[in-house]
Amino acid sequence: MKNGVVECSVCHSKLVSPTTKTVSRAYDRYKSRVSSKQRALNIALVVGDCMLVGLQPILVYMSKVDGSFKFSPISVNFLTEITKVFFAITMLLLQARNQKVGEKPLLSISTFVQAARNNVLLAVPALLYAINNYLKFTMQLYFNPATVKMLSNLKVLVIAVLLKFIMRRRFSIIQWEALALLLIGISVNQLRSLPEGTTALGLPVATGAYMYTLVFVTVPSLASVYNEYALKSQYDTSIYLQNLFLYGYGAIFNLLGILVTAIVKGPSSFDILEGHSKATMLLIANNAAQGILSSFFFKYADTILKKYSSTVATIFTGIASAVMFGHTLTVNFLLGISIVFISMHQFFSPLSKVRDEQQNGKLELVDVHENQRPKDSFINMAAGASEEASHLVGSDERKPLLPT
Repeated sequence: MKNGVVECSVCHSKLVSPTTKTVSRAYDRYKSRVSSKQRALNIALVVGDCMLVGLQPILVYMSKVDGSFKFSPISVNFLTEITKVFFAITMLLLQARNQKVGEKPLLSISTFVQAARNNVLLAVPALLYAINNYLKFTMQLYFNPATVKMLSNLKVLVIAVLLKFIMRRRFSIIQWEALALLLIGISVNQLRSLPEGTTALGLPVATGAYMYTLVFVTVPSLASVYNEYALKSQYDTSIYLQNLFLYGYGAIFNLLGILVTAIVKGPSSFDILEGHSKATMLLIANNAAQGILSSFFFKYADTILKKYSSTVATIFTGIASAVMFGHTLTVNFLLGISIVFISMHQFFSPLSKVRDEQQNGKLELVDVHENQRPKDSFINMAAGASEEASHLVGSDERKPLLPT
């Protein structure tokens, strides 16, 4: 085997090793059957993500009183995780009621313990998300909502690099150029976006803001990639069961944050409902819905698609902040948005795809000798098809695209 390619000693045909660049065999089989139903799901995910992500900075901005938060951001994150835990439990109960005869029960102790062991990696993105959710509030102290949304688009490049090294995903030169074009669009939008002389935390705004930006971009990018890897590596596990573990870990980490805050600031800060308003309740509901939708992105779609869909939300955020709060939509913002859309079109264009996409354990035969007898090629292909068919045995082959 060379570079993950096995060559047949008889007909000299080449096939990709099933163990090369793969996350899980169950997910590989799922990707081999992508259909119009999957494309419809992707569209629905993008539309929903645009609405929720675009609305979030607006709700965060509405939650501020005199330029600051009267509530603890950690309490919002904790209540958000608790909301998602209840949603996961509800959906898990509904899914268990609709199980067919002979399927492994979802609510058995053995199933739960085994799934908990197999999905322990979800604790890593849960911790990173807990940190990132706090940073979302801090960033609002430095930038207006539209600027925060544009800065978050920097995550796409970081995610692409992490996907290449962690999940061994391949990108064409055109796709890397599209990501570079995305950075240019963001840079154009950020020209002269910060008032001169503004300070925060005793630091010049350039220093404080860019320090938070670096962490704000790196932490959630790492969380997203690890989340996608953890969800897809245990693809046969119910997504609602995986979400239960992810949100449970998140609730624990945020609760620890609340306890540490209470120790430092006193018992009075332990009141998680202090300073909340209708805007914060809407923010909690929005964050919960956004987190639930993200899990479907990571398991059934792609992290890059998730982040690119968030760029579309920038238009909604910019227009809404201009209408509701009087923020000015500058020429730089409009030019930046235009470049971002060009980048997105270029990245997902069929011409930009890697030609020899032979990932995810899918066998593809390549004839290296054109003078081979047709009979030999047919026998080789039949053997490969028979081997692939032997991997398609399992109850998951008869399951619908989304759990019910």
